[in-house]
Amino acid sequence: MGFRFQKRIRIFKGLTLNLSNSGTSLTVGGRGASINARRDKVTGNAGIPGAGISYRQRLDHASTEPSANKTGGGIGAVVLTLILLAVVGVIFSH
Repeated sequence: MGFRFQKRIRIFKGLTLNLSNSGTSLTVGGRGASINARRDKVTGNAGIPGAGISYRQRLDHASTEPSANKTGGGIGAVVLTLILLAVVGVIFSH
């Protein structure tokens, strides 16, 4: 078992700088939906706050599947993108 380090710095409402042993990342969004970006990957998160139900998907096209079997992000990616856009719009409208 090793030591872990994690620190979140809120730049402003809806934008967070994340620091950890593995590196830094930025998170845009808040409760319910967010996008996290670091130098090697981008991840989208959507969930129902307080329910413990969430969905996470890597958005930067990295996959272990062969390219012949790729069919795109599917309906999950579309739903996640719409939810993220709605949440970010609500955050920045206040």
